[in-house]
Amino acid sequence: MNQSPTKKPWGGRFTEPTNSLVEAFTESISFDSRLYKQDIQGSIAHAKMLAKINVISHEEASKIEAGLLEIRAQIDDGNFHWSTQLEDIHMNIEARLTDAIGEAGKKLHTGRSRNDQVATDVRLYIREAVDDIIVLLNQLQANLLDLASNEVDTIMPGFTHLQVAQPISLAHHLLAWNEMLERDGERLRDARKRINVMPLGSAALAGTSFPLDREMTCELLDFDRPSRNSLDAVSDRDFLIEVASACSLIMMHLSRMCEEIILWASESYKFILIGDAFCTGSSIMPQKKNPDIAEIVRGKSARVIGNLQALLILMKSQPLAYNRDNQEDKEPIFDTIDTVTTSLQVFAAMIPSINFQRENMYKAALEGYATATDLAEYLVRLNVPFRDAHEIVGGTVHYAIENNKPLSDLSLDELQAFGPMIQDDVYAVLSLEGSIQARAHFGGTAPARVREALQEAYARIEN
Repeated sequence: MNQSPTKKPWGGRFTEPTNSLVEAFTESISFDSRLYKQDIQGSIAHAKMLAKINVISHEEASKIEAGLLEIRAQIDDGNFHWSTQLEDIHMNIEARLTDAIGEAGKKLHTGRSRNDQVATDVRLYIREAVDDIIVLLNQLQANLLDLASNEVDTIMPGFTHLQVAQPISLAHHLLAWNEMLERDGERLRDARKRINVMPLGSAALAGTSFPLDREMTCELLDFDRPSRNSLDAVSDRDFLIEVASACSLIMMHLSRMCEEIILWASESYKFILIGDAFCTGSSIMPQKKNPDIAEIVRGKSARVIGNLQALLILMKSQPLAYNRDNQEDKEPIFDTIDTVTTSLQVFAAMIPSINFQRENMYKAALEGYATATDLAEYLVRLNVPFRDAHEIVGGTVHYAIENNKPLSDLSLDELQAFGPMIQDDVYAVLSLEGSIQARAHFGGTAPARVREALQEAYARIEN
């Protein structure tokens, strides 16, 4: 019998060895070796199931399990040789297992294909990665809430169009960041339901003639249920795209937060000081203290969003069922998981180092006519139609700008020149404190409401 010199497990059909360029071009072991724990976990469950249905003996299943555990220990210790000639994680482990335990190792692949095997491995990997990211999100949220708990009464300007709009509690702003992260966690928890479906048993695309006990394998691997359609199961990568999308939103949110941190740390704002351990200096300008961590996290959002696009484009033209194109799904999703993980870790570590410059924030809120809306709402309560009130306040602000005065420094006579109905009680609403206290509805920036929101946010993390 002729056999390829490269000893491919599928080489019986072929009479020529694989071209060395093809071998290098098609190998995936250089990146899918990180799936070794999941591959071994799935193989052990598969072997136990094969023994239960009497396709292999229980003795053979025990030898397979022991051999696989030994291989896992070798990989853990860095003592496993990966061969590009064996192409991928599955063939490397199977070949080593057969070398170690003999004929029993050749029986492991009964009733399965690399198609359902890799789909199972990736789902196991992504399931664990999603759980880890949720933990990191919770840690970041806890750090944000701890920071916010000291800033409930700190007043800062709220912005629209990067223009001072209305005064708000700083804690209210930080809680807005937390809301973004809460949605991120919800998306991942929801995606996990679709991740946790077991493809194993679908074989190449049509299932297998062996009477597999898929419910048993499903239970051993802690999946919620086996896949309903073998053709879809081996070719579906929606779950990867869904996770990549959720991760892109995480990075987009972190990028928005980083943009604000970068602005707030600038000399133009002077709202915050970031701890020295999370900044770098300039090679030429000795006075510089650069918010590089925030800038790098902001930059890394681009690669994660790009990975999402790569996965979408990878899948958009593929006919059913499995195609070798799907080898290209690993590197984008691995890079996404790595990037989101490290970004969350470093961002969460940076948050407690931030020191707020409260006086500068208060001064900035005073300078932007942030209580103009409060004056308009005051007039509405005096039965002035809102559009008329808007015009009155617009004229008042124009006058205040021309005279270089904040609204609260205008005399009653000056105010009444634009709105004769205005009385002394107007000054209570023109103060920054009065403005935020007045927004006491659910979801508003009044300190009492913000304290309630903080308690509720802490409780959601604990649950």
